Amino acid sequence: MKLGAVVVTYNRLVQIEATVARLLAEPLDVLVVVDNGSTDGSREFLRGLDDPRLDLIESAENIGGAGGFEAGLRHIVESHDPDWVVVMDDDGRPEPGALAAFRATDLADWDAVAAAVRYPDGRICEMNRPVLNPFWHPKIFLRVISGGGRAAFHLAEADYARTAPMPVDGGSFVGLFLSRRAVALAGYPDGRLFIYAEDGLYSLTLSEAGGRIGFFPGIRFEHDCTTFSGPPGQFSPPWKAYYYHRNLLMLYRRAAGLWFWPALFVVLPKWLWKTTRQGAHKGIYLRLLARAVRDGLTGRVGGKKPEGLS
Repeated sequence: MKLGAVVVTYNRLVQIEATVARLLAEPLDVLVVVDNGSTDGSREFLRGLDDPRLDLIESAENIGGAGGFEAGLRHIVESHDPDWVVVMDDDGRPEPGALAAFRATDLADWDAVAAAVRYPDGRICEMNRPVLNPFWHPKIFLRVISGGGRAAFHLAEADYARTAPMPVDGGSFVGLFLSRRAVALAGYPDGRLFIYAEDGLYSLTLSEAGGRIGFFPGIRFEHDCTTFSGPPGQFSPPWKAYYYHRNLLMLYRRAAGLWFWPALFVVLPKWLWKTTRQGAHKGIYLRLLARAVRDGLTGRVGGKKPEGLS
């Protein structure tokens, strides 16, 4: 098996140092790092590494996580042709031995593998829980509308204690392994999304195309996402609210199908309620939310942060 990895980084020197060190200590054949125009010394650090497995892509500007993953996956497939490639943010990395465990796994029944992602202290990382699309599974859908909320369609703690893999419909771009067949089925992430939800849209596309995604609890990653600390529900900087809501709207539309419009009337009041958590940026948040809903409904996307977002 030829195993590659794609990492996207932007101005997080300490994190990319740790992630690259972890990856190069694993049985990895090629490592593509997309640097999104870092100015904190990350690019100089990466240039100074002496390992033939490292392939550095230097973007002239910040094209976001989505743009970085699209560029990185296209490059690794076209230039290195791996059998499998694993993707992650700069603050996500395999636990020691995870890639060796992946290599030792029977993958005959799977086109993609979602790892079990935890915080460095061992707790399950909430944002990286794989999902079962409730609109494809009637029992899960009933649990959601009965008040189960997010927990009804994300994997539970008991699933992380399993010894055998289980099928899922979607996973995150931290510890998601993609086979050559998966890329042939789903293509590449949509880099125009800039940040947020590109992994959910991509993995749902793969599932819709017949790709088999398995959650493997024994393959473990850690996500040191300290940059997300702060008041719950508050966007900092405020412009992130635009991408979060626009791209989620597109994700919900893909997931829900005919149920999208009823679901929208449930979601929008919750998003409006978030205004109360934006501190001094309530007005900015409302303007960005209105723009996000307009662009999400019309499918309007852009490859980088548009002018006028603050």
